[in-house]
Amino acid sequence: MGNKPKSKSKSKADRKERRSAELDEISLLNEWIESQKPDSSSNPLALKPLPDNAPVGRLHDGSFSAYSAATKFSELPLSKKTMDALKKAGYVNMTEIQRASLPHALCGRDVLGAAKTGSGKTLAFVIPVVEKLHKERWGPEDGVGSIIISPTRELAGQLFDVLKTVGKFHNFSAGLLIGGRKDVEMEKERVNELNILVCTPGRLLQHMDETPNFECSQLQILVLDEADRILDVGFKKSLNAIVSQLPKHRQTMLFSATQTKSVQDLARLSLKNPEYISVHEKAESATPSRLQQTVMTVPLDQKLDMLWSFVKAHLNSKILVFLSTCKQVKFVFEAFKKLRPGIPLKCLHGRMKQERRINIYSQFCEQRSVLFCTDVAARGLDFNKAVDWVVQADCPEDVESYIHRVGRTARYLSGGRSVLFLTPSEMKMIDKLKAAKVPIQVIKPNMKRLQPVSGLLSSLLVKHSELQELAAKAFIRYMRCIYIQKDKTVFDVEKLPSDEFAASMGLPLTPNIRFVKKLKGKRLSVGESSVLELKTSGGEPPAETKRQKAETNKLREENLDLPAELLNLNDSQDEDVEKDLLLSKQTENEGIEKSVEFGDAVLPTRISKKKKKLKINIHRPVGTRVVFDEQGNTLPPLARVAGANNDDDLSLLDKDKRDEYYKKMREELMKVDKVDKVLDRQRRRDKRVKEKMKLKRGLGDEEEGSDEDLSGSGGDEGTNGRKPKRSKIYFNSDNDDDDGGETRGKKASVLDDSISLAEQEALALKLLDAMHQ
Repeated sequence: MGNKPKSKSKSKADRKERRSAELDEISLLNEWIESQKPDSSSNPLALKPLPDNAPVGRLHDGSFSAYSAATKFSELPLSKKTMDALKKAGYVNMTEIQRASLPHALCGRDVLGAAKTGSGKTLAFVIPVVEKLHKERWGPEDGVGSIIISPTRELAGQLFDVLKTVGKFHNFSAGLLIGGRKDVEMEKERVNELNILVCTPGRLLQHMDETPNFECSQLQILVLDEADRILDVGFKKSLNAIVSQLPKHRQTMLFSATQTKSVQDLARLSLKNPEYISVHEKAESATPSRLQQTVMTVPLDQKLDMLWSFVKAHLNSKILVFLSTCKQVKFVFEAFKKLRPGIPLKCLHGRMKQERRINIYSQFCEQRSVLFCTDVAARGLDFNKAVDWVVQADCPEDVESYIHRVGRTARYLSGGRSVLFLTPSEMKMIDKLKAAKVPIQVIKPNMKRLQPVSGLLSSLLVKHSELQELAAKAFIRYMRCIYIQKDKTVFDVEKLPSDEFAASMGLPLTPNIRFVKKLKGKRLSVGESSVLELKTSGGEPPAETKRQKAETNKLREENLDLPAELLNLNDSQDEDVEKDLLLSKQTENEGIEKSVEFGDAVLPTRISKKKKKLKINIHRPVGTRVVFDEQGNTLPPLARVAGANNDDDLSLLDKDKRDEYYKKMREELMKVDKVDKVLDRQRRRDKRVKEKMKLKRGLGDEEEGSDEDLSGSGGDEGTNGRKPKRSKIYFNSDNDDDDGGETRGKKASVLDDSISLAEQEALALKLLDAMHQ
């Protein structure tokens, strides 16, 4: 019992001693930072680095070492807890962006940092965040002290992992707030106790609007990672709503591979005299120096063939493939997965649930595979093992997007390779990349090693109806993506061969797109007017056009029965054979495509929707009719013409026998027709007899009823207490036979006595009107 008061007093003394040491450390750090603060707009990279084994911190004369020239983390004015965490994680030397930005960020200045991808920008803002709150002695009761905003969920999770590493020995509470999670209510209960928030714009704004008592009035530091993306139009409304609820007196840092200098963007964030740090602005290349970048011109209808051939040729590599839309990613992933290229395939896009996105990202980091993705994976993501190839199957929307995409490989000191597929209408992008200091090499694809996959896709779409629907949606989304792009010098939807592209995806018909149809309708109207002028002037098409048509028709006849995937081309084939292969693909412009066999099914010929009036193609492949005999054996379609005992199939085409067969069949039909006419007359006669018998029975009943009424026994309602039915009145018709007419005439004469003259006149008028009508 006596030891407990001593232990309590000892622990209290220890806490007091640690608190005192911490205050002394903070005081020393603040004095160090203020005394050696770098000049505004200065570049620490231009200073001479500190010599090895130079004293750090307070020197013998009472001054401090110049941390502006530091090249190691140990030479910076950082707390012991942060320094221990960096050492444990293996961070010793600083990168260029860290050397240039940390001296300005540690003294509380706003920073605009721009550096190449994979250069270590994350530590450049995570360390100032932790140090800022440490020097302010921030605690759980103080609320939110720092917010780090990321454009994507994957990048936010990666930033949170780095924050946990750097702040491992600190007592801050941090939270990851991203969309796609179901524990929103739990977040609302605990978000007010968090000191550092790593979040996406949408999730943060949701908490600002819905979470009770959530406020950021004491915010010390705001960080925007991949700032150019967050400042873009897509996040403009959310970011404006977030910034309006934040205090203006704060430190703000923006980092990205491509930074903005827009005065409007800086004013939105209330930046004051920011330090613009562009480490590689004067570098020869805007991309990592260890990155090998190539560009290939690939026609749109051969893009999937080229992508499939590339994957098959690099089965032992880790490949990252970028496509424009989520629907394209889904279609290419599902189609290639069914074709089984021999390497694991994965897909990542913004429409996926958060848990699945995280799992796929982790799996791709650990194993060799091909990842089909949208630009959701283009920014900031750092894969643990180096990505060997970055394939941009679709052209990026601008140079900045290209730089972010290729930045997923060649991270830090590792190497990497990238390839960009450009259609002939997108070649202006090469000039834009060169103007932005992107060293690219234009190469020609080896068409001899191209493995066509369009025919196989057609077979898959026949077998899997859901894949055909997905292909149609992918086609429409891609065309719309090109249509809405701002840079019309690169993206022109009118120049895209839509029919050929749809055929390359395996679609039997080109999906109808309204805006493309309108644009091409205008272009076709201009072409028709020129053709009309040519005809009225008596001119003829040029000789070159005739020659091309002749070659095209010849190729159709030669390759009519062979599917595309069965046309085997040897490596020894010369350039003439390759030209023929390209011409055979050009026949799709006239709406005709070779049939593709899948099992026992033959796909129909594809017909273009450009021409309103379709002409019958005599070269169109047709199916075969199967005829069975009595034993179930298959026979040729016209085997009955040759006779049962004739085994010569050539006689099936004998004109005399065919005419004789037709004559015999006509005679049999005439006989059968006579019998049918006799039966029909007999049926009609029987029907008339039945009608007469029914009429006679009705007349007899009426006469009996009239006698009873005259005798007075039945009264007005008859014997059963019901009024008798009023009989129908029939008149003679020229179409009726003699017997029927006489009978109906008698009935009419019987009833004429009970009808007044006025009623007869009304009936006569009605009949006259009916006859005139």
